Amino acid sequence: MHSLAPGSLLADVRPALLGSIAQAPRLGTMEISLGQWLLILFLVVVPLLYEWSATFKYFCKMAFYNSYILFLAVIVIPVCALRGRNVENMKIIRSMLVHVKYLYGIKIDVRGIENFNIKEPYVVVSNHQSSLDLLGMMEVLPDRCVPIAKKELMYMGTVGLACWLGGIIFINRKKTDDAISVMSEAAQTMLREDVRVWVFPEGTRNHSGSMLPFKRGAFHLAVQAQVPVIPIVISSYRDFYSKKERRFATGRCTVQVLPPMATQGLSADDVPALTDRVRQAMLVAFEGLSGELGAPQ
Repeated sequence: MHSLAPGSLLADVRPALLGSIAQAPRLGTMEISLGQWLLILFLVVVPLLYEWSATFKYFCKMAFYNSYILFLAVIVIPVCALRGRNVENMKIIRSMLVHVKYLYGIKIDVRGIENFNIKEPYVVVSNHQSSLDLLGMMEVLPDRCVPIAKKELMYMGTVGLACWLGGIIFINRKKTDDAISVMSEAAQTMLREDVRVWVFPEGTRNHSGSMLPFKRGAFHLAVQAQVPVIPIVISSYRDFYSKKERRFATGRCTVQVLPPMATQGLSADDVPALTDRVRQAMLVAFEGLSGELGAPQ
């Protein structure tokens, strides 16, 4: 048996060892792909922009708000579909949306909720500032109450389907005859099925810090059905939100339910005066509430 010299053994092992080392990955270096660099850049830059730029924060918050509403609609649809199109589905929709205010740090104070304590159907009219009005609406939405919305909303994917299942009444604002027909049918539905209706009489979102002139459709509806009008005022969002200034912070607002205004005995000729009376009462309340919160007019 022959013994191997140490030098001979090392000579035999060295080439194999060096080859293995050459083929092994270099542990001291790590190649980063372009995609990884972009991801790192995104994770660093976005938080900094969010903290430093009010405009960037505004767009981030609005994007999340709209996306989250779409997401919640996906969850709501299967549950509501079990019942079909039904006003009772608004309870499910409300339960899914009422928590959104907490995500944005918005505190909502409610006043005058006792004014909803009437058994008959009624028409709710509310000022309309932005899509954030949805939060105030969900805070006080009475049982068996559905909004009247523009027909375009029905075609907004999952949100439109959820709204349809909730019994929301859609009108084509561009066709007067169609709108009148829908209002007339709504009046009959209110009385036959004990339904309340929520209308934004300004007709569109108003970012001016006041109120636009009211359209009369909601008041014709109330007079035709001979049911009360209950005005609801949401204070100005200027304390924490401004679309014009691209600003969206935490804050608070107040939702005030005003006493019902009777329509018994009124006719179509009385609608203009009723419209003006309701708007004036809401405008006074709006300016008072917004003043309390320190919102500039």
